[in-house]
Parts: sequence; C-alpha cells; structure tokens
Amino acid sequence: MTHSHNLFETRQQFDLGNGRQGTYYSLPQLEKAGVGPVSKLPVSIRLVLESVLRNCDGKRVSEQNVRELANWKPNAPRTEEIPFVVARIVLQDFTGVPLLVDLAAMRSAVARLGRNPKLIEPLVPVDLVVDHSVQVDFHGTADAMACNLELEFSRNRERYQFLKWGMQAFETFKVVPPGIGIVHQVNLEYLAKGVLSSPSSVFYPDTLVGTDSHTTMINGLGIVGWGVGGIEAEAGMLGQPVYFLTPDVVGVHLTGALREGVTATDVALTVTQMLRKAKVVGKFVEYYGPGAVALPVVDRATIANMAPEYGATMGFFPIDAESVNFLRATGRSEEHCRIYENYYRAQGLFGIPKKGDIAYSSEVELDLGTVVPSVAGPKRPQDRIELQNLKREFVSALGKPVTENGFGKAGDEAGARGNGQIRHGSVLIAAITSCTNTSNPSVMLAAGLLAKKAVELGLKANPVVKSSLAPGSRVVTDYLTKTGLQKYLDQLGFNVVGYGCATCIGNSGPLSAPVEEAIAKYDLVAASVLSGNRNFEARVHQNIKANFLMSPPLVVAFALAGRVDIDLSQEPIGRGKDGREVYLRDVWPTLKEVRDQMQATLKPEVFPELYRNFAEQNPKWNEIPAAAGDVYQWDASSTYIQEPPFFAGFGLQPGGVGEIKGARALGIFGDSVTTDHISPAGSIKKTSPAGKYLVEHGVVFEDFNSYGSRRGNDRVMTRGTFANVRIKNLMVPGTEGGVTKCFATKGCTCAPGETVSIYDAAMAYQKEGTPLVILAGQEYGTGSSRDWAAKGTALLGVKAVVAQSFERIHRSNLVGMGVLPLQFKDGTTAQTLKLDGTETFDVLGLGAGLKPQQDLALRITRANGQAETIPVACRIDTPIEIDYYQHGGIVPYVLRQLLGGA
Repeated sequence: MTHSHNLFETRQQFDLGNGRQGTYYSLPQLEKAGVGPVSKLPVSIRLVLESVLRNCDGKRVSEQNVRELANWKPNAPRTEEIPFVVARIVLQDFTGVPLLVDLAAMRSAVARLGRNPKLIEPLVPVDLVVDHSVQVDFHGTADAMACNLELEFSRNRERYQFLKWGMQAFETFKVVPPGIGIVHQVNLEYLAKGVLSSPSSVFYPDTLVGTDSHTTMINGLGIVGWGVGGIEAEAGMLGQPVYFLTPDVVGVHLTGALREGVTATDVALTVTQMLRKAKVVGKFVEYYGPGAVALPVVDRATIANMAPEYGATMGFFPIDAESVNFLRATGRSEEHCRIYENYYRAQGLFGIPKKGDIAYSSEVELDLGTVVPSVAGPKRPQDRIELQNLKREFVSALGKPVTENGFGKAGDEAGARGNGQIRHGSVLIAAITSCTNTSNPSVMLAAGLLAKKAVELGLKANPVVKSSLAPGSRVVTDYLTKTGLQKYLDQLGFNVVGYGCATCIGNSGPLSAPVEEAIAKYDLVAASVLSGNRNFEARVHQNIKANFLMSPPLVVAFALAGRVDIDLSQEPIGRGKDGREVYLRDVWPTLKEVRDQMQATLKPEVFPELYRNFAEQNPKWNEIPAAAGDVYQWDASSTYIQEPPFFAGFGLQPGGVGEIKGARALGIFGDSVTTDHISPAGSIKKTSPAGKYLVEHGVVFEDFNSYGSRRGNDRVMTRGTFANVRIKNLMVPGTEGGVTKCFATKGCTCAPGETVSIYDAAMAYQKEGTPLVILAGQEYGTGSSRDWAAKGTALLGVKAVVAQSFERIHRSNLVGMGVLPLQFKDGTTAQTLKLDGTETFDVLGLGAGLKPQQDLALRITRANGQAETIPVACRIDTPIEIDYYQHGGIVPYVLRQLLGGA
C-alpha cells in the first residue's frame, strides 16, 4: 500500500547519510502530538505501533487503533485487538506447500465463479525456504549429503514442481530451493534487512510473520515477528492485518555474564524453564539490562528462537550497536547499515533499555552468571536438568509411571535390559541439528574443538550411535572447513547430512535393523541427544522414547559416551589411546579458544557469496519442470497434491452460527497434547489409515515419505490426524496411538463402544450426521504452528475443542478453521467430571449475537440419561475472530471480502 497520510504530522524526514533525507512515520512526533507516552512503552510495542500508525487508512486500521496502542498500560484488561500489517511473510515447505495449495484452490474457486483468478495474489513479499524435506537416510560417510539430497528430490519431485508453478503464478512468491539452509537461519543471515523502504521511499521497520513457530528467532536481531498458522498467513498475504489482542509484556532483566563452560544453549534452556513457570503464554517477552547488552546477536537469536517453548508470542531483544555489527558481519552493505542505525536513532528506538526505563507488565530477573550446563528432557523442552543430575533424573524417570512423565519401568535399572550393546539409556541418535544452535558459531565451533580434542586423545565413535550434522546454512560448513574442525567431526561420525531441519523435526531417518529389533525385543527406553528445540514423544523417532536437548558440544560428548545414565561431571566419557580415562573437562574448549576461531574465520564476504544465485548453485532444482498458468491443473491421481474440500459449494454469503447438539467425544486427552500428537510430521505406518490409503493408491511403503511432505493432500492428512503412535486417548485406557471408542449406530460395522481408529470413527459419525468434540487438559496444541492440526480436526467433523488451556497459535488456528475453542473454568476438568466418552454433549448459547470470550453452557448427558450443565468460556478472543467463525473460517471470510460478498 502507499503510505501518504500525515496523521498527527508524523510523516517526517531523517538523515540517510551522504546528504540525503528519507521519509518515515515518527514515533517521537506521535508523542509530541500528545497521543500517548510513546517513549515509555516497551520497544516491541513501539515497533508494532509504528506499523499501526503507518498503515492507518480508516478502514483496516483506524485512528482509534493508534490511540489505543499509544496508550498501552502495563496492566489492564486486554480487550482491544491490534491490526498489525506485516512487511513480509516467510514460509517453510511443510507449512508452505499446503498454504500454496489453499491459494491455488482459492484461484480455482474464483475461476469457477467466473471471476478473475488473479484476484488471489499476495500483497506482501513471500519467501519460502525448502528446509523440512531432507531426511537422514545416509549418515557417517563423505557422500551422505549428496545421497540424501538425491533421495529428497526423488521423493518430493511432485511437491517441488508445484512450488515452481507457484513461483510463476504469483508475482511476489519466491522460493529458496533445497540444500541452502533452514528458514530461520536464512532469514537471520540473508532475508532480514532490519529496515525496509516502500516505492515512495518511506522507510519502516522490517516486520514479519512466518508459518513456523520458531520465526521468533529473528527477534534476536530486534525484528518483530512470530509464528502463525498457514491459514492466518494466507489472510496476511491477501491484505488482512494479523489481528491479536493487545499483549502483556514481560520484561526479563538480564545481568552478569556467562561463565566458562556455559553456552547460549544453556541460557535458552534455563530461560525456557523459568518463563514456563512465569506463565508467559500469549505474552511478549522483552529482554533488557546489561546482560542483554553483552550478548552477541547469535546468542540472542538462540534464546529468542525458543520463545514457543516458553510459550511467549515473542522473545524480543531491542536494537543496539550489536545489531548493526551483526548486519555488517553478515555482509550487508555499509550504506544499508548506516540507514538502519540512523532510522532507529531517529525513532528513539536505538539502545537496549536499562532498569526503570520502561514499566513492564511483570518482570523476571536472571543473572547470566548463575546459568550452569544443562540439558532438557526426556519429553518436554521446559524440563531442564543440570548436567550433573542427568544420570539421577533418567534413572528416576525410568521407574516413574507414564502418568507422571516417566516410562513405567519400575524395577528396571538403567542397564538391566538389552543385548550387551544396547540397553536402557543407550544413545542411539546424536544430532547436531536445528536453527536454534547451528546458527550460532560459538557453539558450533565449540563442538568442532571438542571433537578435535577427543580425536587427538584417541576417543572413538560409538558404532551403535547414529550421528549427524545438519547445519542451518552453508556458512557453517565454510567456517568449520576453514578452521580444519570438520575433519574431526567427520572422524566421529558427524558428517554433514544436509542443510535443513532433519532430526529436529523428526526426519531422523531409519535406525539399523538390528538396533530396531533390539529396542522392540527388550522394550528399551533408548535415548536421542540433539541440539534442537523440541523433544516431544515420538517426534525425533517413533521408537526412541527419551530425548534430550543440549548444546552441540554436549551432543558430541554424549555420542562418545554412548549413554545418558552418566554424570559427565564425575565419570569419564571413555578411554583414550593410552588407556587413560578421558573426562569432559579434558576435551571442553575454553571461551578464548572459541573466540580465537571465530575471529580467524568468520568473514562478511562469505555470506553474500553463499546466498547468491540459488538456482545456479543447485542443478537438481533446475531440472525440475514447472507448469504454467494462473490456475493450477489438479491431477486426480496425485498422492501429494490434491484440491482440498475447503471451498466445495462455496458461496458469497456465509452460513449461520447455531448451537451444537448431540455431539460425541472423538477423544479425551490429558495435558500437553502437542500439535505433533494431533498432526504428526514424521513417518507413516503401513497399518495406519494414511498408510492404507497410500497402499490403495499404488504407493509402495518405501515411497511413503512423511506426513509433513504430504500436507498438500488432505486425504492423507485427515487420516493422519490424531495418528501419533504415542498419543493417549483416555477413552481407551492403557493404549497408545490414534484409536477411540465408536458409538455410531448408522453406517458403521463396529459394535457400540468398540475400539477403532479415530479416522474410522469420525467417518462413521459423519455418515450419521453426528457432530464431534475433543476434550483435553492444559496446554492443548503446544508446539509447532501446524495448521493441519486444526485443518485435520475440522475435516474429521470436530465442531468444538474443550480444554483447560490452549497454546496461542493452535487456538487461533482452530478459530481460523471454524472450530470452536472452549475453555473449562478453573477446577473443572474431564477427570473431575468423570467423562469416559459414553456421553453426548450440547454447546448452548451459540448464536448470531456471539461475543468474544463470553460464557457458554456445555450440557453433558450421560449414558444413563442424567444431564448436567457447566459453564465454559468461549475462547474466540477478538471481534475479528467472531467474523472468521461466522464465515466458517478465516480463508472463506477473506475470499468473500475479495469477491465483494458479505
């Protein structure tokens, strides 16, 4: 859009350097005009305010929106919604392909209505980075990366052809091809500019949303951005602001400095545990104080990356001299760096605040000098364990019941089961992976230095450990090669397997057949160690039950030790070439050693060289043919790309909102059900509904690929919803996997109450016209910004999800798909109500007058005919979400707006 208004005389000039002037919308002038105490607002709120001010057009964004945000109060009822117009959008392929499928389906729907399909066109720049498709099929050899890339292109040819169609069909849609890096690291090192300018030379902050929850990594560079679902991103592309409730802002006051032996990963895990306890879900977190000033941008990015794990919308570090240094060090031009600094100085936004500068909603203190080496696990990233306590905690978890986050192996000692080589606690996967850490040269060089010392002392790779190195960009390989450290990592099995998310998202590839057999035969609780950000059950590998997050150098150390039931502060990693015991302290690099390597090898000119002309650097991408045309020609035989049913029977007028009557429970779940549980990304079992579908359509098991790669096909994804092998439906006690009890009476061959797959039960209920509900505990939908967790839920026929609490993105996605999120009142749960799935449910009070966050009634009718009614809170949080729900979801709403309907 053109930015031409001069509201409150805020359209001002600032110095670009070299005697030139630039135009900007001045926040200091907004305060001078008496609109609000802008300079006292948190920096993150001021950056959002700039967008609201600049995009004020009296339609999407009003003057009242500007006034309300300019008068943000630290503690106030949060009822106003902010219309945030972002500068750009980033995607990864697992979420980006289904988004492109939706855009293509919208064009098909528009064409069927006789209108111009080009009405569907992104209005902001969109960059998709292909990073989620590489799998670790090959490892431990010099040609592992080439072999994995070959397989990736073979498996995903249809998807990549579709992406190439999108590149020619949509003017602002660009693709970074496979083999370049992970979206968040590519964003940090290349895509992000920090400050942007419009065709009319108006300068403004770089802001974004991304269809990946770890988009927050860019907060480490002082850029406002967070993860959203694909359906919300689609609306943002097509001109809708991203709406959200005015947030609380939690200030995290950092003091002190990291001690010797402590990494940015340890800080991130410490902060994750601390802020989970502080209950920051749905809030902005803003770091400030002398400790924040002292952290380099790469450390800030590691901490910001894990904002979804601590539950915050953002983990934001303000802009300062270190931000400019990072832009300069990564090859951005001197002119751009000067404009960047001058712009933020003109806005009064340059420099990290000190204690007392800003009144936050609440404050948390952390002395960085108190952080100690840590890992997190075995099932959640917020469950931090001090390194010295890992052995004790693993042994304890082994014996605890599953209901207490344990493994239910009471009576088993860590080494009691197994075949002598593999046992409880054996490390079977060791992965240096994920943008969280591979973007940070300090921890990557530390891993290389540790490997060098280990090799020189004669330590050898453990043959049963599947080790891998999947950097987030090729810059990592450049500096590890130049320092001579990669060869030592290679000797320990950490050869480069590809540039992508790999093991962190479950693309860990197969374990060897003897290892798989041993795990199954002895029912082993084996372990993975990874430098990732998530370790939910069955995420890393379906048969690895204990998963621990840690820094890259610790990954190398545990790969050498071969087990997690070890106290590395006291016990040796192994024996060296002279038979002497080698301890962690013998191989751990000093801070000086790491700094010396960084200064010697990190050069600004490397970044633009490695980020130029992607097509030329990836011949396999050039070999993929591209279809032409504005409307996609759907192939009915494809098992990867299918036209979704979201616009079947689409009309210009929305349907009405009415009460839900006679619903059945499809599932009753406990706490911390993740989007991985709801919509898995990893491998597809042959016996699952999705596996049976693929076999029926001529796909051999070896070509199943993953759920994530098949998100362009709703037939696969609907069958995969709630199909995680570790999900526990309390309607079927004592079982794991996507099953439920079915009480359908028509169109179903099963007996009432029989255990069947969730998909089969849902289809039986659809045949008889029975609506469905899901019941759950705390933190429902935690984890990835996985819109298929909401899409699949909707396509199964679920009309409402009733939970004790929701994670931010999934709640928004449910509304975006026309599914009603309802929240139990405090003290009420499915367990206190003694629900077992034999009940029927009515949601009363739904109608045209629905208001955000109003109370509704949930009537529960038990099998014996007794009924009780309880109040539940409607978690449609904002007025615009009411509109989305009334239209059956966000995308139908936007499409009707574009077509001039209701």
